Amino acid sequence: MDPLSDVLSLLKPRSHISSGFDAGGDWLIQFSDLHERIKCYAVVSGGCWLSVEGVADPVRLEAGDCFVLPSGRPFRLGSDMGLSPVDAGTIFPPARAGGVVRVNGGGDFFLVGSRFTVSGHYAHAVLRTLPPIVHIKKESEQAALRWAVERMMLELREPQPGGFLVAQHLAHMMLLQSLRLHLADGVGNQVGWFSALADRQICAAITAMHAEPAYRWTLQELAERAAMSRSAFAMKFKATVGETPMDYLTRWRMTLAADRLENSGDPVSAIAFSLGYESESSFSAAFKRVMGCSPRQYSRNQIRLPLALRAEAKPGRQTAMVSN
Repeated sequence: MDPLSDVLSLLKPRSHISSGFDAGGDWLIQFSDLHERIKCYAVVSGGCWLSVEGVADPVRLEAGDCFVLPSGRPFRLGSDMGLSPVDAGTIFPPARAGGVVRVNGGGDFFLVGSRFTVSGHYAHAVLRTLPPIVHIKKESEQAALRWAVERMMLELREPQPGGFLVAQHLAHMMLLQSLRLHLADGVGNQVGWFSALADRQICAAITAMHAEPAYRWTLQELAERAAMSRSAFAMKFKATVGETPMDYLTRWRMTLAADRLENSGDPVSAIAFSLGYESESSFSAAFKRVMGCSPRQYSRNQIRLPLALRAEAKPGRQTAMVSN
């Protein structure tokens, strides 16, 4: 797989809700408690403002726009950012697939949206590396996302055989397509593995490491993949990704190892060999350096902790990739 597919495959979408929102008059809603949730929306009519935590300026949304919030940050949606916000929990009833929530009688603004939660030990760390907002304004680029949102609503409102799997694939498609468009539009001066994918030379090196994580890559070989000199490549990689090529490779190997430890019954020795380590001891040392615990301790923690708590274990040490 390519690097973006590799990393997003760790998210493992596990539930999906699609619904509509119809608002009238003046309103401002605060959405919080969004850990490990990704939201995708299409504005059907009217306009409003969107403000996401950590982003300096609000974004104006108009009919036809699509937007994705992949980082799980709290946000506000409203007709006027100067109003006192109302917590979404006081307006929205328990999630109901295909339902429509109305505020102030509706009529001025309508959007449809889907949200899905993600699992996997690294979900929170991976989400933090993604852009806070993907705003899609070009009509030619909106069609696929709008169709996916509307199709997901239909699948959940009118259940059919295989509907859950269809919704799962639609969720992945929406996220991937929005991130592709974001990369195509440019990511500015952001630092991190995701923004690095927009750089042709650095992306070539990252793609090589993801394609063969067990290979004993040298700095020179990776520089050749990037069609750069060794020194220029090392400097550019560090500036673009936020860590050295060898550190990135080790971190990616440990991410794959952690996923195997969590989701397979493979012995540590087999995982070590599959990732290019000649001995279990050298692999364990690298794993502990990156993860803060030994592979066997990690496995025991996964067995002992409930799934909902796994992503919270050892915060600050288990960062699958470098954050933007």
